[in-house]
Amino acid sequence: MDVYLIDGTYELFRHFFAVPSANDVNGQEIGAVRGVLTSVLSMIEKGTTHLGVATDHVVESFRNNLYPGYKTSEGVAPELLSQFPILEEALAAMGVVVWPMVEFEADDALASAAAKSAQDGHVGKVFICTPDKDLGQCVAGTRVVQMDRRKDLVRDEAGVVAKFGVSPQSIPDYLAVVGDSADGFPGVAGWGQKAAALVLSQYPHLEDVPKDWREWDPSIKRARALSESLFSAWDDALLFRILATLRLDVPVFDTVEDLRWKGPLTTFEDQCRRLKAPDLLRRTKAAASKRSE
Repeated sequence: MDVYLIDGTYELFRHFFAVPSANDVNGQEIGAVRGVLTSVLSMIEKGTTHLGVATDHVVESFRNNLYPGYKTSEGVAPELLSQFPILEEALAAMGVVVWPMVEFEADDALASAAAKSAQDGHVGKVFICTPDKDLGQCVAGTRVVQMDRRKDLVRDEAGVVAKFGVSPQSIPDYLAVVGDSADGFPGVAGWGQKAAALVLSQYPHLEDVPKDWREWDPSIKRARALSESLFSAWDDALLFRILATLRLDVPVFDTVEDLRWKGPLTTFEDQCRRLKAPDLLRRTKAAASKRSE
């Protein structure tokens, strides 16, 4: 069996900007919710048996306490933020395991679920369904891979190296020096993507980089400037790496079998009525009936 781990936050954002606005029976905006539910159902209809969805129930996390510039919900449309709890409730009613994150982030839940799924010898592949570059650090060989469902692209470990120039294990170090504007930390001055890839392909972690630039591999240009920049901002670089490192200790499930889709709960009919989505109910029931045959 394969396991599919879905970035519900990314999916909700993506559908919010891609599908027409729609209101539920109470006048609440739910267009993106219906889009995500339909997308997840399509995976089930195509044969996905084990899946889980992680969401940022609140955008803020423990990382905001570590770095004041870290991303917040400021500037996010209220019509989008208000759909998170609706999506979480509807997915659960559909029978899909949901991890709504408060202390941690959705990415942490995905990383934890991927690591735990990979420990089960019965699991064939683990698909982390998100294009988020942070999750590249979780990729392992050809067994734990990253999937961009929108582009129909699967990236294994060789794919991570081809894209970033470093192995998955070095992704947190890479992001620490390059920065991540989406998460709100700037990286180290003078360190672009090419420089980071060149240095970290030789020295996988920040601690491996020689403090004396004259000891650096001669193929690395601007060694002196990069060294001075890195070591003058050393504490910041280490902090940024902590921000970029995904946690693997989020409580997600007891066994992989907990992720098996067994059909919707009885409450899903009420959810579909609220969402004005009778076809979603019909298709979900049909998928459950087919699964039980």
